Formats: sequence, C-alpha cells, structure tokens
Amino acid sequence: MNKIMVLPGDGIGTEIIAESVKILKYLNESFNLDIEYGYDYVGGISIDKNGTPLTGETLDKCKNSKAVLLGAVGGPKWDSTDPDSPRPEEALMGLRKELGLFANLRPVKIYKPLVSASTLKKDVLEDVDVLVVRELTGGIYFGERKRIKEGGSTSAYDTMAYSDYEIKRIAELAFQTARSRNKKVTSVDKANILENSRLWREIVCSVHKKYRDIELNHMYVDNAAMQLIRNPGQFDTILTSNIFGDILSDEAAMISGSIGLLPSASLREDKFGMYEPIHGSAPDIQGQGKANPIATLLSLAMMFRYSFGMENIASKIECSVGKVLDNGNRTADIYTDGTKLVNTGEMGDLVLAELKKLSD
Repeated sequence: MNKIMVLPGDGIGTEIIAESVKILKYLNESFNLDIEYGYDYVGGISIDKNGTPLTGETLDKCKNSKAVLLGAVGGPKWDSTDPDSPRPEEALMGLRKELGLFANLRPVKIYKPLVSASTLKKDVLEDVDVLVVRELTGGIYFGERKRIKEGGSTSAYDTMAYSDYEIKRIAELAFQTARSRNKKVTSVDKANILENSRLWREIVCSVHKKYRDIELNHMYVDNAAMQLIRNPGQFDTILTSNIFGDILSDEAAMISGSIGLLPSASLREDKFGMYEPIHGSAPDIQGQGKANPIATLLSLAMMFRYSFGMENIASKIECSVGKVLDNGNRTADIYTDGTKLVNTGEMGDLVLAELKKLSD
C-alpha cells in the first residue's frame, strides 16, 4: 500500500490541497492504486492547536508514509521577531531535516498559452524549460545562529556551512537528472567571496569527472540572477545551495507569469519525497476562491513520478493541466482579457474533467 500524509497547513493551503485530493481520489479509485492517505496539522494551525509547528506524532506519521503532500505554512498571525516564539516555517525546516530531504527539484516550464502572463518579452521565453536542483538540508538555514547583547547593542549571526558529503550527493543528483534532460548543468555559487562556495565548486568539479557526457559551467549567484531575467533559455539544470536556490527558484517562478504555477519535490536517497507548491500561504486571498491550484496539482504529478514511479499517471496530470490552459481557463493570478476567469474549485474540476477524458 502507498501511504500519503496530507498536510494542508495554513492560508490557501487547505483550498489548493482540496483540489489535489480530488484528483488523487479519482486516480486511486479508477486505477486501483491502493493509496491510503491521512491528514494532520502543520505550521501555524499546529501552533494554535498543539503549541508547536510540528509535533513528534505528525513527524512519525510522515516517516511511516511513502510521500508527503504539503499545502503552505505561515501568515501574519504568527509573525514575530521574538527568537523564542514558535514560527510556522520551523515546520518546513523540521520536516526537511528529520525526513532527510536533501534535494529540492523545482521545474520552471513555460506554457505557451501563458506567455503573455509573464513580464518578459515573448522571444525571451521561447522554449524555456529549467530545473533548479537546490540543496535543502545544509547551508545557512541550518547553521548555528545566535543573538549577542553587549552593553547597549545587539548583534546577530547565522552560519553558512557545507560538508563535502552534502555537496557531493546533491551534485550527483544534479548530473544524473541532467542526463534525462539536455545534459547541461550550471553550478551557481559565490566562490569569489565565500569559502564554502570555493569548497562547493571544488567538489562539483570532482563529481563532474564521472559525468563527462554532461556539460558543466559555473556562475556567480549575482550574475545568475541577472541571466535568469536576461536569457532564461540558456539554462537547463541549475545546481545550487540552499539559500541561493531559494531565491533563484522564486525568481525563476516569475518567468512563468505566476508563482502559483510551479511545483516542487523534496527528495532523499530512496523514493520518499515531500511535494508542495513553491508559493506561500497567501492569507490575503484565503477563502476568496482566487488561489491557483495548478502548482499543487503539478506537485501531485511529481509525486507519482518520483515516489511511486508512475510516469504514465504523472504525464496524464500534466497533460490535463496543459489542456485546461489551452482552452483559455485562468485563475485570477494569470487572467488576461479574452480568457475565462475561474475560481480555485472550478480549475480543479476542469483538470479532473480532462483527466477523465485521457483515462477513458
């Protein structure tokens, strides 16, 4: 049995997850997939109910599953600069670290009907298909941090550190993934300034010796940020650290026209993964039917591809999303004149309808 832990989280997380579960339920029944799924709290709602963003019980449920489907966490209700106050985002850090999810894959693919939704020119977006491979359990997000009060002043520090092992395993995955794409890896670092980036580059070059069929080039993170906007088509697979990957993948998301379109997969060495849209909880549109569920639906497709090895079903979901967009249906974030405005539930229903056609 394939067990899935569903964590809707906060804000629009509950709304977009509902659309994924709608698709999941149909696929489970129609293809006899023998999938069992359960729900639990995580993030801000878990703080309210349990006093902590991630309980040990919830973590154990995730560990006993084959995959986790996550909505979003966070919101102004739980914002605080007090270092002792629990924060919803700590749930993400905890899940990634405790589940060993060292690799985050974030694909950025341009749907032709949505070219006009991007702020970039059409000719810049031609055939853009980028995969960001981000190291997820090391670097500054997991390094030592501290506040120091001396006299009347306060200082703070965060430590950005990487081991050779952490760099090696994410580099291996990037090169292996590139083999099924266009065989090109761009490793992004800040080796002209940072010592950990110098180690990053050394290890990536060492690992590359085993993958001579893959083209490798290096780019400083500031230049990479500029090049993603100037000429995103030059990239295929981007390999980078935790903090750089966080920033660059969000920037890359806007190339597509909306952060609500892009999925992600967080993986470990076996087939276990956590799947989530890269957008946040968007509490400003919660309950208004404006949330775009596409990123979550595509995250579900990634789950079938990477954790369950069901490429056929993953492709069906992706094709169904593409067909709905080809037919001119748009949620508020990607709506333009001449297209049809639909709400969150309607978008999910439309994708389900196309999926049923493909499955007949």
